[in-house]
Amino acid sequence: MATVSSSEPWAYALHLPHDPRAARVARMTLRAVLAGRGMSEMLDTAELLTSEVVTNSYRHSDGPASLRMRSTGEGRLRISVWDTNPLIPAPFDKPSKLLPFLPEPETGQSTGGRGLLLVQLCADDWGGFHVGAGLGGKLLWFELGPPHVEFAFAA
Repeated sequence: MATVSSSEPWAYALHLPHDPRAARVARMTLRAVLAGRGMSEMLDTAELLTSEVVTNSYRHSDGPASLRMRSTGEGRLRISVWDTNPLIPAPFDKPSKLLPFLPEPETGQSTGGRGLLLVQLCADDWGGFHVGAGLGGKLLWFELGPPHVEFAFAA
């Protein structure tokens, strides 16, 4: 498959039903888009974080969701997930430049709650906002830049 690497901005959208397989469909679509756009170097991180945000959407809303993937034209990738639940979870309810979000201490019984912490730790930027009239609900987003690889050569 030929890849297209372009500095021109692009966007793709995927509508997801409220279905436990939505995260898998989102990951498969993301893989195809990034490979086709010559952005495979950020695939692992983008796939992990997309899966976490889509899974969060499925678990905490009872309606459909939408995934949007877009490039900014500067080698950056923005992933957005809309769902019908208007509640914006921490840490997305505060600007990403504030103090780091610290999750509640684990009780040993917890089966979740770390996915959005992964987004905070791995994404270059992230946020959330309420969607007004019409659709309602909320939109959570994160951005990734090209990975920075540094090589050290021994003398």
